Amino acid sequence: MVKAYLRYEPALSFGVVASPESNVVYDPSGRRLLAAALDRFAAWDLKRGLPSATFTPSSSSASLAVSCVASSPAAASASASSIASGHADGSIRLWDAETGACEATLHGHRSAASALRFAPSGAVLASGSKDCDVILWDVVAQAGLFRLRGHRDQVTDLLFLDSGKKLVTCSKDKFIRVWDLDTQHCLQIVGGHHSEIWSMDVDPSEKFLVSGSADPELRVFRIRQSVEEGEDWNKWDALKLFGEIPRQSKERIQTIRFNKDGSLVACQVAGKTADIYRILDETEATRKAKRRLHRKKEKAAAKAAAAEGNGTVIDPLPAQDSQNPTVVVTDVFKLLQVLRTSKKICSVAFSPNNPPKGCLATLSLSLNNNVLETYSVDNEKVSKMYSVEIHGHRSDIRSLALNSEDNLLMSTSHNAVKIWNPSTGDCLRTVDSGYGLCSAFVPGNRYGLIGTKTGTLEIIDINSGNSIDVIEAHAGSIRSIVLIPDEDGTVNARGFVTGSADHDVKFWEYQLVQKSDSDTKHLSVTNVRTLKMNDDVLAVSIGPTGKHIAVALLDCTVKVFFLDTLKFCLSLYGHKLPVLCMDISSDGGLIVTGSADKNLKIWGMDFGDCHKSIFAHGDSVMDVKFVPKTHYMFSVGKDRTVKYWDADKFELLLTLEGHHAEVWCLAISSRGDFIVTGSHDRSIRRWDRTEEQLFIEEKEEAQAVCTELSKDLSVFTQLL
Repeated sequence: MVKAYLRYEPALSFGVVASPESNVVYDPSGRRLLAAALDRFAAWDLKRGLPSATFTPSSSSASLAVSCVASSPAAASASASSIASGHADGSIRLWDAETGACEATLHGHRSAASALRFAPSGAVLASGSKDCDVILWDVVAQAGLFRLRGHRDQVTDLLFLDSGKKLVTCSKDKFIRVWDLDTQHCLQIVGGHHSEIWSMDVDPSEKFLVSGSADPELRVFRIRQSVEEGEDWNKWDALKLFGEIPRQSKERIQTIRFNKDGSLVACQVAGKTADIYRILDETEATRKAKRRLHRKKEKAAAKAAAAEGNGTVIDPLPAQDSQNPTVVVTDVFKLLQVLRTSKKICSVAFSPNNPPKGCLATLSLSLNNNVLETYSVDNEKVSKMYSVEIHGHRSDIRSLALNSEDNLLMSTSHNAVKIWNPSTGDCLRTVDSGYGLCSAFVPGNRYGLIGTKTGTLEIIDINSGNSIDVIEAHAGSIRSIVLIPDEDGTVNARGFVTGSADHDVKFWEYQLVQKSDSDTKHLSVTNVRTLKMNDDVLAVSIGPTGKHIAVALLDCTVKVFFLDTLKFCLSLYGHKLPVLCMDISSDGGLIVTGSADKNLKIWGMDFGDCHKSIFAHGDSVMDVKFVPKTHYMFSVGKDRTVKYWDADKFELLLTLEGHHAEVWCLAISSRGDFIVTGSHDRSIRRWDRTEEQLFIEEKEEAQAVCTELSKDLSVFTQLL
């Protein structure tokens, strides 16, 4: 008889505020900041610190990671799609800013999109890619217009000039190219950079173009305003070098952006700083040039006087008009402020709206620790206005735990514990803590337990969001916290077990302690017994009936003991590398172990015999859990996948893809209707069980057909 299983599908993804691989940009209204979150992006209301809209592709996978975002000018946003996103698979998506609906998906690039920019009219979109090509798209017709080829490396930035008639592109091939879009030909190739060009931008009046690379200076170009301008211009040139501005930072330039009125330009490096320059008008620049010339003359006069006393002849300075001195680039671009942040900056964007009173501009930026920050820039200082950080962890998620009612989810990272609503993805509480490697809810769901890398055991109050006690539990990092169940399989209030790298497995009991300064009591724990092991403890698991406790050690073995007497029962040996995770089925008949050797092994608990060894993942298996009251199980690994297995038939039922980095942990609901996974990409993903049936036989037949087709195609290719 053919057996049917129920399929699991992606349902929700949360925890990511801003991906480090993409840029940030304001939407056409200028009120919301668009920031990519892996395979989707959100529009953030910075004042409230909440996402007002989320833009999600119909299918979710790591290949759809958002690599760049662009929004059309506000005046043109009503006529066509006003937001565009480029993805890692080379596709371009057009979105409606009001409804958040994806209006079109455009395919043309062979690799990841790396730059996007709308024309001033909003009807044309230019995209650059890692495949070295530039494609012009008709946003209204939702179709490609033509392709521009010429760059020999990834296109890193692009912009429109002359009311959208010309396009300027820069690349990692060290060249800037100017294209005439009417003839679809390259008008000018600009060299001079000694390393890869990473970004450029033009001021709104199209007087200056600034480009940046890993060179120790910025290059500033004048833009030709008309055909008749200047006799020293080449007939076809659109850009002419104005000068170079020395930079303070040694890191390469990552983003260059002008503000709305062109009075400021921000040059962000691939580090923790962003230099903000002020562009002086002609009067101020001439005045500064006069002061520079006056200082130069004074120094020359002083040097000549000193040389005359020594009998040395000094060549006179060339004659210059002191009333109309030559203005150089340093007379126009003046360093105003240096913005320094605590973490590396990924991207910057000026707000297109009018700044608050007394400020020159509002600058938003994304950091590589999953934070968005907004600063006000004035002549005196740069001040932080808003910060969006509560909606995600600053680093990867190392453990997840669901409470008994499955309505609260606890996650840990290197410095915080967060409590989430797993149904909506809303962050309810954030508690500062140590580096949490494992976690569990105390029965009653009022308290949480956190085992840290330093060996401390932290108790947090879920309702108040406070850490109420920190116990020095172990001398090494705590790798596992497991609640002790009753004989009927329900979790009781007896206590819990911790396993640590200090070779100890400790048993703890709960107790209420009177506070010294009040009449209230709070939860504490006390160590009642200790099981000494001969190596580091990597994982601990207790059978649902409370009969056995299994301990995984660094020597690649798993020791099974009787829980009541702690007498030795079984030794499970067979993994070639240490066992990192394990779980015991609800009926206590099976134990599954996952190892750094990429294998899952299914063992019988009666005799310790290995039923099956499965090559499960392409990298280390990081967590494995049985679905309650079944022999189905889920495993996650460093290969970024989540896999669903039948432990009786030893069959792979389903592979769930969506995470963009190593998956560290998973939690399964008490009814098995959904699972939650946490990853190094800082995202938490929920996968729901559906009513759609899954048949392994059909899957195997489809795979066989695909294999035969690939063989036939290979033979046909050889014949050709």
